[in-house]
Amino acid sequence: MAHEFRLPDLGEGLTEAELVSWAVDVGQTIALNQVIGEVETAKALVELPSPYAGVVEELLVSPGTTVPVGTPIIRITTDAGTEEPPARTPVLVGYGPGAPAASKRARRKTVTAPEAGAVPDRRRPDASPAARAAARELGIDLDLIAGTGPSGAVTRSDVEARTGSARPDTPPAPESPQSPERETRTPIRSVRKQTADAMVRSAFTAPHVTEFVTVDVTRSMELLDRLRELPEFEGLSVTPLTLVAKAMVVALRENPSLNASWDGEHQEIVTKHYVNLGIAAATPRGLVVPNVKEAQTLSLLELCRAITELTATARSGRATPAQLTGGTASITNVGVFGVDAGTPILNPGESAILCLGSVTRRPWVHEDELAVRWVTTLSVSFDHRVVDGEQGSRFLASVAGMLHDPASLLAHL
Repeated sequence: MAHEFRLPDLGEGLTEAELVSWAVDVGQTIALNQVIGEVETAKALVELPSPYAGVVEELLVSPGTTVPVGTPIIRITTDAGTEEPPARTPVLVGYGPGAPAASKRARRKTVTAPEAGAVPDRRRPDASPAARAAARELGIDLDLIAGTGPSGAVTRSDVEARTGSARPDTPPAPESPQSPERETRTPIRSVRKQTADAMVRSAFTAPHVTEFVTVDVTRSMELLDRLRELPEFEGLSVTPLTLVAKAMVVALRENPSLNASWDGEHQEIVTKHYVNLGIAAATPRGLVVPNVKEAQTLSLLELCRAITELTATARSGRATPAQLTGGTASITNVGVFGVDAGTPILNPGESAILCLGSVTRRPWVHEDELAVRWVTTLSVSFDHRVVDGEQGSRFLASVAGMLHDPASLLAHL
């Protein structure tokens, strides 16, 4: 019995995903819940487990293709008489059984007898996605090719081996005489597409205001040195971001208007009594902002551990949709790139984002004398519909004060 596995609903309102890679080949025997491939949504890289145990009959989608939810992506043959998989729990958020098997069986009965050398009972020759793409490009009929791959599957090499005798329907376009290329065009998809849409929506919806403050953080740097020596912090990323995150959580409690959102539909300002602290992370897939849930309940050690684990997960491309949504306020750290300050754009649905610049040794007046101190510049962008200038200034001054004198954080650790 053949089953078509359709791209499941991955949740969080996502309607499409790009197939990144297959972990199985045509003709391969697979087990129930074995990972068969990876798809990339606008928010995360997700592994797809198989809802069937059987043999891979056909890979219906080529890597690099973006398909809507519900699109058949792979066909798996199970033993005759096998019913729907016994595990009724969806393997992915929102996934349910595919189309009734009876409709698939009825459709398969109409298949004409295969030509000599073709695999029996197939509507079209068994071929890898790369082979199908090459055949389309060269105008070659796959029915005329004897496959050398697993179970007689046609491979790209088989197609290329026939190019000497096959005549393409359309002659290949002449190569450009210009070399090297002067431009590179990169498709806008996945995280880049999501980020672009979100930034445009934020920039042209919320009136942004950005304020700056430069502060002596020498005492904070000394505290970080001591924390790194403690066994409890061993293996964790103890950086200025650690203290900035803790200071921001405290400052949000003192200035709740920056931990709120604008509800235009109901004409309400929604103030959150919890902090899901977003941490902007640069990844090979683009910028993502996973968030630490209920950050207001965490000690400095717990917050440091949560940020370390969350950023590592995000950079590996394994952040889940749940980790990437639901934030209430965010931090971006441009200092890691040697940048002094920034004017960040708000994460949609939030009213404040704090920016940490580089922490460097600079001349500074300390106790009425010129000295070399650790100094950084902080900035905060806020939604002026929700946050008044006074509130934004008080928030930024509060964060700066705690970083200047981290002893003031002791009551909140």
